[in-house]
Amino acid sequence: MLKKTSANPWAWVPSVYIFEGLPNAIVNTVSLIVFKNMGMPNDKLTLYTSLLSFPWILKIVLSPFVDSVSRKRTWTVVMQMMMVVCTCLLGLTLPKGSLSLILVLFLVTAFSSSIHDIAADGFYMLGLDEHRQSLFVGVRNTFFRLALLCGQGLLAIIAGVFQNHGQDAVGSWSVTLVGCSAVMALVAFWDMVSMPRPAADAPREGKGVKATLLELAELFRSFVAKKEFLLALFFLLLYRLPEAFSIKMLIPFLKDAREVGGLAMGDVQVGLANGTIGVIALLLGGILGGIAGGRWGLKKCLIPMALSLALPCVVYLYLSLVQPMGVLPVYLCIAVDQFGYGFGFTAYTLYMLYYSRGKFQTSHYAFCTVLMTFSMMLPGLVAGKIQMAIGYPAFFAMVMVCCLVTVAVTLLIRRIIPEGYGKKDTQ
Repeated sequence: MLKKTSANPWAWVPSVYIFEGLPNAIVNTVSLIVFKNMGMPNDKLTLYTSLLSFPWILKIVLSPFVDSVSRKRTWTVVMQMMMVVCTCLLGLTLPKGSLSLILVLFLVTAFSSSIHDIAADGFYMLGLDEHRQSLFVGVRNTFFRLALLCGQGLLAIIAGVFQNHGQDAVGSWSVTLVGCSAVMALVAFWDMVSMPRPAADAPREGKGVKATLLELAELFRSFVAKKEFLLALFFLLLYRLPEAFSIKMLIPFLKDAREVGGLAMGDVQVGLANGTIGVIALLLGGILGGIAGGRWGLKKCLIPMALSLALPCVVYLYLSLVQPMGVLPVYLCIAVDQFGYGFGFTAYTLYMLYYSRGKFQTSHYAFCTVLMTFSMMLPGLVAGKIQMAIGYPAFFAMVMVCCLVTVAVTLLIRRIIPEGYGKKDTQ
């Protein structure tokens, strides 16, 4: 029998959640920059990168397989190794320009990341007692966010530095991703050594995969049979519509030449704007949103949060019309938008918790997150095609019209939210 390793959470929680955040950023943000540097038109760019979100939609279906086949520790370690290999192969493949192979590698990374999320979150609950689960929830979230900062910002900055020293754009990302895979390999090896081996970590017995999937189908039936399901469906799919259209177009807009309406920014500036300043502003907005929701409750916060999420999208319309030469106005505009988005997204999270209440709260919340992913993926599929047809100013004007949809579904939902829901000390 293998020797049981240290159960000290500081030895493995930070590194496991670094691995939960970094590949997510590589698939959802780095792919946009890489494909744009390869000269991919915006219609194909947003279509392909939006489809890469699909493995996270399948998490709820993949979960029974993870539970029933092997240990969660094994799933976690194997998926980490898979992501190391895929990231390395991505770096080696980029100079050859094989689009099909690059897409496959991003897709395998996405599936590996999705399965890793399931296994790592399950292992977290098995590897820690209830007290330590609560104690380390802030640690896991912090290292997840730090990994996103590195993936969305630092990697782009590193690739941009290589470009500033004469390396071509594709070659700079090749070196960056190979180097990133080496760091990921070290983290994966550390997890393999440091993660504990709790006795409770074993395949679930008593139910086969078929029985589990039938149970999942019954849970879904109970989800759609809930009172006011159609209202919930409209809200979950449409509340974030302005951001859903604009989020996939931000990097292309920042990088496109001025002649076609873009801002002609390099990868260093993109990394600072979208991956560093933007993420920090998003986190600050989320923190303030959580404080506001806890103090005044969801019903009182719904309209301010909806406006906060929707209206700051006007900064992109401003940037597309003015096309400022300096980077400071761009940084400020993105910070304003992402802060507002972070604040406004709190209402979405609180509503998912509200709608999920009841006997099957955990499963129903998981279904809500599937709809959340759909709400971002579907507009992204066509965002690039629309932008290429009408240009950036008209596209971002269309995004502002979508703000009316956000306000409309918010007004519909607000009338059914109980007074004081989400407020501190309110049941």
